Amino acid sequence: MPGAPLYRTHGAGAVSPARLLLLDEPMAALDLGTRGSVRHHLRRHLAEFTGSCVLVTHDPLDAAAIADRLVIIEAGRLAQQGTLKEVTTRSRTTYIAVLMGLNLLSARARGTTLTLANGATLEAASPTTGEVFVVIAPQSIALYPGRPAGSPRNTWPTRVSEIHLMGDRVWVLVDEPVPVTAEITAVSLAELGLTEGSPVWASVKATQIDTYPAHDG
Repeated sequence: MPGAPLYRTHGAGAVSPARLLLLDEPMAALDLGTRGSVRHHLRRHLAEFTGSCVLVTHDPLDAAAIADRLVIIEAGRLAQQGTLKEVTTRSRTTYIAVLMGLNLLSARARGTTLTLANGATLEAASPTTGEVFVVIAPQSIALYPGRPAGSPRNTWPTRVSEIHLMGDRVWVLVDEPVPVTAEITAVSLAELGLTEGSPVWASVKATQIDTYPAHDG
């Protein structure tokens, strides 16, 4: 019950405040509408808890709404830890970036030119040098049935590899030369007439590309 204190027992009915609380997938069996309410009450309840809480979840929304610090396990190993801001703005692996809803690419930077491992290039707004991670939000990627007018700095022909429907939003995964995920509306998907395998043009503004060093230090 939200607001109820947490205690542990010490035989003969003696109690003391709990120091550690483990929550293992507490929202896993809840419907989508209920989850938001439970997250809200749980966050408020934990703010009054004087001990430590470990929340285990596969849902990044749970972590974003409740956790003060994230510890991400990938393939059985510690992949990254830090605050929500640190993890979302400085993801260290593709797995983590996908959890955070971002595209993550590796590139070598020289000035504003970013060269991917396959030789494809992107242009960023800010210059940098060396091995970098390239972050692009799916909402920043525009899709067109043909080459867009105006010749944006980052435009390339590609092909749709997967389509994931999420209510009124759609994730469209595109293939080489820049394999990324674009987020569009269901209406846009219908207007573009996209299916898996469809040819498409993708575009992203240089100002919507973020980079940071691929190696710490």
